[in-house]
Amino acid sequence: MDREKILSRVDELRDWTVQLLMDMVKIPTVSPRGEGYGELVEILSKALAEQGLEVIVHRVPQDLVDKKCPPEARGNPRYIVMVRLGSGSPVLHFNGHYDVVPGGSGWTVTEPFKPVVKEGRIYGRGTTDMKGGLASMAAAMVALSRFEGELGMTVEAVFVPDEEIGGECGTGYLVEKGLSKPDYVVVAEPSGASRMWIGHKGAVWAEIVVEGKPAHGSTPWLGVNAFEGMVEVARRFIEELKPRVESRKSKYTYDMPGGEKATMMIGGKVRGGDKVNQVPGVASFSVDRRVIPEESAEEAWREIEEFTRRVAEETGVKVTAKLIHTMNAVVTEPDTPLVRAASAAAREVLGSEPEKTVCIGGLDLRYYVERGVQGISYGPGVSGTAHAPDEYVEIRDLVDFAKMYALLPFTLREELS
Repeated sequence: MDREKILSRVDELRDWTVQLLMDMVKIPTVSPRGEGYGELVEILSKALAEQGLEVIVHRVPQDLVDKKCPPEARGNPRYIVMVRLGSGSPVLHFNGHYDVVPGGSGWTVTEPFKPVVKEGRIYGRGTTDMKGGLASMAAAMVALSRFEGELGMTVEAVFVPDEEIGGECGTGYLVEKGLSKPDYVVVAEPSGASRMWIGHKGAVWAEIVVEGKPAHGSTPWLGVNAFEGMVEVARRFIEELKPRVESRKSKYTYDMPGGEKATMMIGGKVRGGDKVNQVPGVASFSVDRRVIPEESAEEAWREIEEFTRRVAEETGVKVTAKLIHTMNAVVTEPDTPLVRAASAAAREVLGSEPEKTVCIGGLDLRYYVERGVQGISYGPGVSGTAHAPDEYVEIRDLVDFAKMYALLPFTLREELS
């Protein structure tokens, strides 16, 4: 296989890739509402079909959407776009999400959904997180379509909604229903070229609820002040449970110093009384517990529950822990065929290999790795610009990642041979 021909084909697609990204950024596919999803799917599908690819569009059942998504999303459809090349096993699968966070304020270069090209960069909401990754995936698939007979495997790309709100109606649905059954997965999240995410941390979100007894502010002795109880419970969490949790460290390398620790953040959301002259009958605070790969979300939740019960017994405060959300940490070991193959593709395109790290946030990657699939997250983007004003992506990175994605089937085949 003449790899230079593949790389040359990606270079020929540079302007097409840039235009596709700009066309996608113009559509405010903001989750959870999802009002622009259908329009984006039409544009993306048309662009891929015009390049000769067969496009499959799956609509997620509306009853599932209305059940799983927040109320403001109900009635707005969700779509999964898929393109597939080659045949047989193994199945190499690329994944990217087309939903974005709101545009927000503070933009100086352009408005969030009016993309512009400036000094080799494309600015606009979603350029880094992660429509840039979608454009690179699309370019790679178009380039590979000329060499389909030489793949020796199945190569897929899927474009999914709702990652920003947990992915249940996107990647979660795709995997659960078996619409794809990959052996190897690359999620094109914006790691940047210099690092590859071989996994990510998990999370447990909980609400710690203290119940008291309401009373008039002039007769507080007739009530039980839930706020005061909450303060005592929160103190115990801060002084006892938090240090215990944060003494645990992961063996893997992370994006930044401190990322290797399990963490517990208390009080992101606090609620309590309704009126200044009323004894609060209920008060609560949130717990955001980040889980390292060496522990499970189930273990972390059980620890919170047991600690809450012990505090209730020891203080006499009526307190319970309510589970809001869980997500397991996942990791693909560095010495596995996919990681080695992706590193080889990067070395061929960039001249160096990316550092293998674990992402401190959560990704759709978990849906695959939890089922035993080898998976990484590796995609174009600029650290610190995702979800921020003046978000941008380097055009050079779009092209480089398209090249690496296009080479991956061949470097993977070499690893497996």
